[in-house]
Amino acid sequence: MSFTPEPGTHLSEFVADLGFDLDDFQIQGCRAVEGDHGVLVCAPTGAGKTIVGEFAVSLALSRGTKCFYTTPIKALSNQKYHDLVAKHGADAVGLLTGDVSINHDAEIVVMTTEVLRNMIYGQSFALERLSHVVMDEIHFLADASRGAVWEEVILNLDESVKIIGLSATVSNSEEFGEWLTTVRGDTQVIVTDHRPVPLDQYMMVQRKVLPLFEPGTDGRLNKQLEATIDRLNSQASEPGRSEYRSGEGFRTRAKGGRDRGRDDGRQNRDTRRSGQVREQDRHRPLGRPEVLRILQGMNMLPAITFIFSRAGCDGALYQCLRSKLILTDQDEAQEIARIIDAGVVGIPEEDLQVLNFKQWRSALMRGFAAHHAGMLPAFRHIVEELFVKGLVRAVFATETLALGINMPARTVVLEKLVKFDGEGHVDLTPGQYTQLTGRAGRRGIDTLGNAVVQWSPAMDPRFVAGLASTRTYPLISTFQPGYNMSVNLLKTIGYEQSLRLLEKSFAQFQADGSVVGDVREIERAERKVEELRAQLDREITATNPAVSPDKTAVESFLEYMELRRELNEEEKTHRRDSMEQRHAEVTTVLSKLQVGEVIAMPGRKRPVLAVVMTPANQARDPRPWVTTESGWSGRIDAESFNNAPIVVGHMRLPRGAAQSPRRFARQVAELFRRGNFKRPNKMRDTARVRPNARINELRTLIRDHEAHHWPDREQLARTAERMLRKQRDLNKLTGTVDRARETLGRTFERILSLLSEMDYVDYADPDNPVITEEGERLAKIHNESDLLVAQCLKRGIWEGLDPAELAGVVSMCTFENRRETGGSPEAVTEAMAEAMNHTERIWSELVDDERRHRLPLTRQPEAGFAMAIHQWAAGAPLGYCMAAAAENGAELTPGDFVRWCRQVIDLLEQVAKTSYSDEMARTARQGIDAIRRGVVAIGS
Repeated sequence: MSFTPEPGTHLSEFVADLGFDLDDFQIQGCRAVEGDHGVLVCAPTGAGKTIVGEFAVSLALSRGTKCFYTTPIKALSNQKYHDLVAKHGADAVGLLTGDVSINHDAEIVVMTTEVLRNMIYGQSFALERLSHVVMDEIHFLADASRGAVWEEVILNLDESVKIIGLSATVSNSEEFGEWLTTVRGDTQVIVTDHRPVPLDQYMMVQRKVLPLFEPGTDGRLNKQLEATIDRLNSQASEPGRSEYRSGEGFRTRAKGGRDRGRDDGRQNRDTRRSGQVREQDRHRPLGRPEVLRILQGMNMLPAITFIFSRAGCDGALYQCLRSKLILTDQDEAQEIARIIDAGVVGIPEEDLQVLNFKQWRSALMRGFAAHHAGMLPAFRHIVEELFVKGLVRAVFATETLALGINMPARTVVLEKLVKFDGEGHVDLTPGQYTQLTGRAGRRGIDTLGNAVVQWSPAMDPRFVAGLASTRTYPLISTFQPGYNMSVNLLKTIGYEQSLRLLEKSFAQFQADGSVVGDVREIERAERKVEELRAQLDREITATNPAVSPDKTAVESFLEYMELRRELNEEEKTHRRDSMEQRHAEVTTVLSKLQVGEVIAMPGRKRPVLAVVMTPANQARDPRPWVTTESGWSGRIDAESFNNAPIVVGHMRLPRGAAQSPRRFARQVAELFRRGNFKRPNKMRDTARVRPNARINELRTLIRDHEAHHWPDREQLARTAERMLRKQRDLNKLTGTVDRARETLGRTFERILSLLSEMDYVDYADPDNPVITEEGERLAKIHNESDLLVAQCLKRGIWEGLDPAELAGVVSMCTFENRRETGGSPEAVTEAMAEAMNHTERIWSELVDDERRHRLPLTRQPEAGFAMAIHQWAAGAPLGYCMAAAAENGAELTPGDFVRWCRQVIDLLEQVAKTSYSDEMARTARQGIDAIRRGVVAIGS
């Protein structure tokens, strides 16, 4: 039934212009906005929650007031700006992203959240007549590095401004809404789990696309899918089947299936002429071109395939390029070429060569593309435009695409359910799975969206079903005061008000709410520890052991248990270190293998012989192609082995075998049968780990301890372990409560104490500290290393540099290396080297002070980008600068290079505003002009 709004309301006019009916939650949200309430709308991706934000924009325009629309990323700001311009005209809408400033005095301004935060602290005149702020993707408040900005805005906006928060579905929306009501006044919370375009869940098993759930059930696993996977797994374990299965790496360990091997897209490699699947190819995962052809045949394109690495996205793109896959017709290809050529105007030809432009253009014209943060921004924008227009049918993307950019597809494909989180490979969370698959289903175009997970032999379908059906992903605050925030709060609202504001943060709200329950748990844990300690005492007394006179029996036994615990931890650490060492040894062996070398690989029962068909393609992650004596042919990698293979001989390969190793697999197996290759009699599947000195010492201490010889020792150990486990729980709870009680206000006071030592804050009146002239400068520096930058400016160590040198030194406070390349940072000039060394020295002094005041430590400056940005500012071409970055130990893609250049520009603009001399301000502005050229200027 269609909705008929009340006549005379702005909502009635708004709906009349839309041309489609609103859902119930959209109606509720718009009515709340028109009723001058704050609103929090939590809805799945693609449900249409932005309608409520757009209504707030329309309402503000109709009332003659202003509305700001904030987003977490610049790409989303750009997209929303163009949407609103199309609706309200260019004169009514502005854009502020740090890189771009368009019509900043407009009634409606789209901006990143950081820009609004800076405007609030700067007490900008643009805030006058502001009535509404739309905070899109407000769940970004939980982001570890940037989430505090959202809380700063919410806490510092004038109370007359109504906040319209748009969020993905979170399980603690009521808690978040309760906090918003506490700090902002009446806030209506509107939650829906309804997707206007339903999402069907599938698994692709070999060439079959099977439903994940039984039709018509509430999340029950599909029996046909389960039976199919069970059959394939049982076939893989039959006698005579090699354990080294193509595409699985070797023994795939990750729950989400970290399969490595991929074909190059050529068809029919996994079948005999009879049409039957060959044994060695039974578990080979499909190549990306094959997957896309299957989806195309099922009318499931356009599709986004999420791959959790930039290199993986690029590899998928080139795999499709090597195939015969074409997803466009001739007219579409010509239109794509026109859009591409218009989008790269202004990029020098030599830079386009560095960017592999011809290959990239060819892929787009054939209908497929990659999308990730390592790409040139101009290239990403072109991909987005072509995908939205339906000209590109397949995109291989990292998860950054799921952050709200309007690029919905009919289908989302997930190849793996594990990703690297910066420290190790971890399973996707239900929230991440939902965010990614939420891209599927285009409202107004599709009646269904499709989520397709590609099965691999180590992937448990029950785990996938759990991800797809879980709806628990809470919003947890990451708010923490920093130096810039502290001086800005002190400047704008004073000391007492700052303390009260920090105590009102969502972080404190959540901490306070959890303390009551934790205190009750502590009391119960304390009683349990005492009970178990008394039980241990009784059990020891019953056995009547001889105890040393200087300690009680319980103390002696707990000392013994501590030695056992330390031994256990030491053995775990030693095993882990040995595994890492073994991995390095295996990597070295694989990287040196040559064509024709016969190797013995550790197997479950006996060593397996294999011959190298093609050598490793890189030293860091070597993956040589081998064919085993049983006829299996595929790539192997270091993760497949717990012990290094060894070279046992050499085989003369048939002509052409290295170019088409699978085609010659049977001939190579025959050569193994004819040859006389020496197989080791025995080869450990896992290398032996010998104990270190500390392990031997602990074992001796344990054997010599008096408790080791007590009667019923292991029974006593079980009781003691229960007590110690409960004691650890008690310690953890106590620490949680202590941290909660260690309020944000205390952190704020410690920050001010340090800043007063450095003359940024004046405590002339102990009850009313104020910021100094230096503090005014610090208030204008919005950078992760804000105090380090302020100290460098204050102490004049960046004075006297030329524009390129200043850019290089400043980059140390912005750049973060994704991965070391083995190079070492160098300065170009002596003046630059001296300034870089002084910057490191000031950082060292700063972290000593931070430790003394018990504050989080400022990140160490990184010099890996210094030479590259210096050369760019000096006029060098892109390829030269990228090579300079690699020589200095920085791994960069063209997109990384542009992003870090823009970060340096942003900090140089702040330096120009806060420097202590006109000369440095002039140098900083000259540096900005020198950097903003070519690929860096495109899209700015």
